[in-house]
Amino acid sequence: MAHNITDSCTACGTCISDCPTEAIKEGSPHYTIDADTCIDCGACVSACPSEAIVEG
Repeated sequence: MAHNITDSCTACGTCISDCPTEAIKEGSPHYTIDADTCIDCGACVSACPSEAIVEG
């Protein structure tokens, strides 16, 4: 199951460079993760300073 970005996202961009499949995209008001591209590796979770990325 792909990860999701919650409303706690501050759109800092830290997670984008850590995603190996480029599944994270800028959104409004926060970033989004493309579930079809996400490989569920969790790299974005550890990169997020606001702990806004959660499983499923």
